[in-house]
Amino acid sequence: MFKRNFTEEQQMFREAYRKFLAQEIVPHMEAWREAGIVDRSAFKAAGDQGFLMVWPDEEYGAIGDKDFRYEQIILEELAYARCNDFYAPLHSRLVGPYLGRLGNKEQLDRFMPGCVSGDIILAVAMTEPDAGSDLAGMRATAKKVGDNWVLNGAKTYISNGINADLVVVAAKTDPENNPHSLGLFLVERGMEGFERGARLHKMGMKAQDTAELFFNDVKVPAANVLGDPTKGFYYLMEGLAEERLISAVMALAAAQLSFDLTLEFVQNRRVFGKSVASFQNTQFKLAELRTELDIQQTFIDRCVEACNAGELTAVMASKAKLATAEVQMKAADLGVQLHGGAGYMDEYPISRQFTDARISSIYAGTSEIMKIIISRDLLSADYVPFNTRNF
Repeated sequence: MFKRNFTEEQQMFREAYRKFLAQEIVPHMEAWREAGIVDRSAFKAAGDQGFLMVWPDEEYGAIGDKDFRYEQIILEELAYARCNDFYAPLHSRLVGPYLGRLGNKEQLDRFMPGCVSGDIILAVAMTEPDAGSDLAGMRATAKKVGDNWVLNGAKTYISNGINADLVVVAAKTDPENNPHSLGLFLVERGMEGFERGARLHKMGMKAQDTAELFFNDVKVPAANVLGDPTKGFYYLMEGLAEERLISAVMALAAAQLSFDLTLEFVQNRRVFGKSVASFQNTQFKLAELRTELDIQQTFIDRCVEACNAGELTAVMASKAKLATAEVQMKAADLGVQLHGGAGYMDEYPISRQFTDARISSIYAGTSEIMKIIISRDLLSADYVPFNTRNF
């Protein structure tokens, strides 16, 4: 494997974050999984130590370093500590940048310090019961009435749905004339007409709270509109490439853990008087997977470089997410198989690796959606054959 391009400061950050997880998060994860929600104190603890949001400007209490490699470190360490249920990156690098990119000075001053400290927990509400990846099929609406926007609709499968204090809600602002006219609205905890459904029970990621959200004539002041209330569709598209890179980094890190758990198990497990690792089938399966993981890690690290340079494209991010989601499931599945009956037991980490992996090919755009995006690029006039590309 090639040497990875992290600075000395980032390596120190990794060590500190690993220690933070071991002391503050890992001891509570089982209790939080039983409860179906991470305690708010986890966000506050991360915020107090500078681990919640790295990229905002120093005036808001953050480190102020926008290098995506910090988020990559957080995602990798969460996976290796088996704490992906503590989905802080959703708050910090998936939802937070909407506020960072689109928020005006008043909005930033009002909300960003609490987001950095962990006093304000963020969520984004796009998915609806009848519209998943199809944003044009969205039914939630926002109508301008005087100085307010009146928001109506329902959202589902919302991560941080119970914990969230501030939700970025997408709603159509001109449904009759322009289905792509969307606004992004900052809905605060306690606003009249904003209600949460029961916590949804999931196959995996059990401590990550997920809920339905309901908006019944919620009056959202004009001061809580992000950017232009007709351009939300484009704002969402701008953020999707980085969102899919986040998913890819997380999926690949989880696959790396599944591999290591399996390698350790087969070296220690004995069958017919020999270790499972001594069988050629086991060796070949692991060799194939190790090769695939190393190749994908090189591509993901290159995508991170592209993200930092502002060169990450939707197609590149789609390829990353498609490949890593599939290899995460492949690594977990092989791990269960090579564990034998033990792999089906929850006392072995590989069991949870398998159930947690299943969501990766669904959220942030399904694998089928990724294939559509990639195939459209292949058939477009902008497609460049390999031997004529500028390397």
